[in-house]
Amino acid sequence: MSLDSVTQNVDEAVSDFFEPIAKWLGEVVFYAVPVGGTELPLIVAWLVVAGLVFTGWFGFVQVRKFTLALDVVRGKYDEKGSTGEVNHFQALTAAVSGTVGLGNIAGVAVAVSIGGPGATFWMILCGLLGMATKFVEVTLGVKYREVHADGTVSGGPMHYLPKGLAERFGSGGAKLGKVLAVLASIMVLFFGLFGGNLFQTNQSYAQVASTFGGEDGFLASSAGAVLFGLVVAALVGLVLLGGIRSIASVTSRLVPAMAGIYIVACLVVILGNVAHVPDAFQTILQGAFEADGVAGGVLGALIIGFQRAAFSNEAGLGSAPIAHSAVKTNHPASEGLVALLEPFIDTVVICTMTALTIVIANPASWGEARAGESIGGVTITSDAFETVLPWFPAVLTVAVLLFALSTILTWGYYGLKAWSYLFGKSKASETVFKAVWSLFVILGALMSLDSLISLADSALFLLSVFNIVGLYLLAPVVRRELGSFLEFVRARKAGEISDDGEDQESVKTTV
Repeated sequence: MSLDSVTQNVDEAVSDFFEPIAKWLGEVVFYAVPVGGTELPLIVAWLVVAGLVFTGWFGFVQVRKFTLALDVVRGKYDEKGSTGEVNHFQALTAAVSGTVGLGNIAGVAVAVSIGGPGATFWMILCGLLGMATKFVEVTLGVKYREVHADGTVSGGPMHYLPKGLAERFGSGGAKLGKVLAVLASIMVLFFGLFGGNLFQTNQSYAQVASTFGGEDGFLASSAGAVLFGLVVAALVGLVLLGGIRSIASVTSRLVPAMAGIYIVACLVVILGNVAHVPDAFQTILQGAFEADGVAGGVLGALIIGFQRAAFSNEAGLGSAPIAHSAVKTNHPASEGLVALLEPFIDTVVICTMTALTIVIANPASWGEARAGESIGGVTITSDAFETVLPWFPAVLTVAVLLFALSTILTWGYYGLKAWSYLFGKSKASETVFKAVWSLFVILGALMSLDSLISLADSALFLLSVFNIVGLYLLAPVVRRELGSFLEFVRARKAGEISDDGEDQESVKTTV
């Protein structure tokens, strides 16, 4: 029996078993209600409302403190000897690498096909609202993180939900928080294995095989798939062995590189069609408020834009706080401010660049997709670039590989923290996880397991229900932490506190 037939049989067996479960859970988690001639998934509304609430609660913190966030990333307010494993910039790139991925390339193309160019405007708005949610959840992640004896750090909803709720509401809050923490860990782990690992490997392999091998090439064979999987698994395994320091070291170089390559390619297309830029912006704005030909009209464009942004930047899902919690800081809100840059980079910048490139280039495949033909999002994006860069499929392949590799690394870290919470933080336990994670990388090149990936998506977004409830209950804690950090910034600017965090008056008195 050939390897092809074995993997196909496994695919079919797993799909047959999980498809009914995935379908049922998907209908529950992504339950949609008819609104103005289109369907509104309630989970998307849940995420967007959270962004609105926190934007108001913290007085548009994403606007007022944007410059301060940039200063923190640059290390302007670092303190010597702070608890943590990585600096602010490394924590940000590690988290961004988990959100920036194939969705920014293919997902956006699907959004502007279904929701029209106007979906871009609403996508940007949702990304801006998501910045406030990221600020809240990451501040809590750092506030309630656990620092281990070996100096490593664990954080995320599995830590701040039980600790924070216990602190605010006593034994009742502790019990509720414990249940939510276990459920959160299971969902993070499940999505990590199938959505953050297997799916990424599968899609990147398909792009590589298509670009460099074709249907009859070596890479398209099972042997080629195994070789590809082994190479990626080896790279991932080596980085994972070094923990968050190693991951952050890689992603702090990989994320700027992959974002730079992609944005430069977008700019080449945009500048190559510079005469059409004003018309493109007009089309986007007009489509946002006069979405003719879109199911549900303006509301349909709004829903599609919000949905794409919510799926892309993961604001409110509780995943990013796991990476951000490892930051070196004594002020949790400092990293919360850094984290609000994440949806800005992912959605406001990268997703918008993709959408603008497609609208300006206006490839034939985009028109066909808007007319109802089934065309893959990657194809539309690739065709848009190809109008100016005939050799772009090779560049796109590099971008896809970088996006996929960084996502696998970051979700490997997320999955490890969830695994450790459930099964204990021992060397043996962590070794088992890393072995399983690397095995899934190889399987991803051989199998698709679509039902499991669909199930993983449902699990990840179900996590947002538990997470955001906790965010609402713990928002007063975030307000106090923000006040504390802003007072630290004021004192630092006034020279009352030195770069190492010491009170200057106390130093003078001692001398």
